[in-house]
Amino acid sequence: MALHTPLSGCYPDLQSLLHRASMFTPPFFLRPSMNASHYLPRQATAVRLAVLLACSAFTWAQADSGDETPGVESSVKLPSQAKGKPPSWAGKAYRQGVVSVANPYAAEAGAKVLEQGGNAVDAAVAIAYALNVVEPQSAGIGGGGFMMIHLAGTGETFTVDSREKAPAGATPDMFEAILPANLRSRTGLSVGVPGMVRGTAMVVEQHGRLPLAKLLQPAIDLAEKGFAATPRFSSVSCTDRALNSPESAAYFCPGGVAPTPGTLVKNKPLAETLKLIAAHGPDCFYKQMPERGCDIAQGIVEGQARTEIVVGGVTQAGAPGRMTLADLEAYQPAIREPIEGIYRGYKIKSMAPPSSGALTVIQILKMLERFPLADADAGYGFGSVKTLNVMAEAMRLAFADRADWMADADFVPVPTKGLIDSTYLNGRSAMILPGVRMTTDPLPGDPRMFETSGLTPARAVAKAPPVTGPDNGTTHFSVVDKWGNVVSYTNTIESSHGIGTFAGFYRPDGSFRNHGFLLNNELTDFNTVRSTNRVSGETGYNDVQPGKRPRSSMAPTMLFSPEGTPILAYGSPGGATIINSVVNITVNLVDHKMGLQEAIDAGRISVASASVTGNGSVQLEPRLPAASIQGMSALGYRITGGDVGSVQAVLIDQKTGKQYGAADDRREGTVIGLPRR
Repeated sequence: MALHTPLSGCYPDLQSLLHRASMFTPPFFLRPSMNASHYLPRQATAVRLAVLLACSAFTWAQADSGDETPGVESSVKLPSQAKGKPPSWAGKAYRQGVVSVANPYAAEAGAKVLEQGGNAVDAAVAIAYALNVVEPQSAGIGGGGFMMIHLAGTGETFTVDSREKAPAGATPDMFEAILPANLRSRTGLSVGVPGMVRGTAMVVEQHGRLPLAKLLQPAIDLAEKGFAATPRFSSVSCTDRALNSPESAAYFCPGGVAPTPGTLVKNKPLAETLKLIAAHGPDCFYKQMPERGCDIAQGIVEGQARTEIVVGGVTQAGAPGRMTLADLEAYQPAIREPIEGIYRGYKIKSMAPPSSGALTVIQILKMLERFPLADADAGYGFGSVKTLNVMAEAMRLAFADRADWMADADFVPVPTKGLIDSTYLNGRSAMILPGVRMTTDPLPGDPRMFETSGLTPARAVAKAPPVTGPDNGTTHFSVVDKWGNVVSYTNTIESSHGIGTFAGFYRPDGSFRNHGFLLNNELTDFNTVRSTNRVSGETGYNDVQPGKRPRSSMAPTMLFSPEGTPILAYGSPGGATIINSVVNITVNLVDHKMGLQEAIDAGRISVASASVTGNGSVQLEPRLPAASIQGMSALGYRITGGDVGSVQAVLIDQKTGKQYGAADDRREGTVIGLPRR
């Protein structure tokens, strides 16, 4: 039976009914005090239910308000969404491209590039560099990320892996002597060889329309001329991690006071660094070339070799990093095929190892597929205890597998096929009993027999799972251009402010040569304590090795129609919760038939560990119904609150070709659609 949706060609009479039914639906923007479940009785009318069974309701919340409607324009004046006000762009349709970004200035940079004739790849690269200026705590050239690209002309979908690498001098035990453990992510030892500059330069050369120097110009202007500090920039500027070195403290928290929102912020050292890259290309970042003024590599190596850190205002000994100039010069990004899965007829493509994103997302969704998540009459439906319960258990099972089996497949035999094999996941899903919390923490399964025929499955040994470091910086943005090219890009320096130290070095006269960008702490995404695979008995797959990329949770994702054309590009920051943000959005769209903005605004659940007892917990956003949160607690779950992720998405209507964007108010999400006035 063919699957018909308004995105892949819905019947006209159903489209008409759908429009009529949408008159009874909630507004596109739900304030934090509201939640989508309050509207479920209105949505469950007979007419609407009949329509939604035949047509996915991606389209009803994307009502076309005119192709010429302008998007939000960013300037030094704070846009309304940065002040917590409802966005004015929800549901508007565009034709010439859309950007959805977690910061208004970076969104403007991407939109301008599209207006200047750039494609989605060009716009994404411009956004990434602009974010280094205006959201430096989350991402930048001192880190790396994953970019998923769909080329409309060829139908090809691929990913660019610019994930950081461990230096040649890294060893499996290098973090174990650092105590207390919470200092591991603040020392130079945690800095990986950064990949963003090589990755972006490569993709622009191969698939862009504009030169890299032109794409750097918006970021150079923002750094040199300044931008008005947004509330988010101000709120994190005086955190202890931002004060980890004298130079970062002076920039982010001058005089011990965070810049108030609206304060002009400049970063001239970063502007000079970006000018060097624009003039001399990526080699100026990765190679020491004094004849050209290229000393950035020296700043990276000496920055991560510092012997002191500042914790709670007290200077103490740090652990210098092991990166050398040779490690920097040797870095190369990788082109990888995405991992693909099917959820209720829709194709999902996301990031392959070294990210655990795609494998864990697909595992969770496939384990949920046997449950009627949309059926309120059966006790399910959005935000119900039954739905949250089975989602939590699926997350626990998937994260048990993630801990042991997922890592850099260039170094270890990750069973990528076995982990998402239907038979294997049917067995894992059978462990989920609605209305029941597993009281024993689930152990990893053995997917190897589904990877290689004839292998006898082993039984997991109950012992401590691998230990991983913090992972909560990061940013995500999505772009579509007028030609139909699509980019989903997640970029990071790991924890907020990375190690809290700028790349730079002290000159012989004692002055500091500041390069203006923060160094990552990605290597704490490895197991910081040596481990053993609990099933195979081998050395832990995510243990440190020279040249290896640490396991990531980043999951730049695209959803495709059954025919294989892209519908949606989306993703999120948030460490291990990235995976669960992508799952939540997918379930909201496919199962709960929400519109795109409604799906992003709705409350989320996240479980980022197999354990939900002791130190483990289920994170339930307060946007979810209070009764459901209480119901989950009654099942024995340890509940925590707080925001889960920040999703930015773009959508292409499969019938009309119209383009839409939706962004997350959990940060300063901004959508700009083209054309605009």
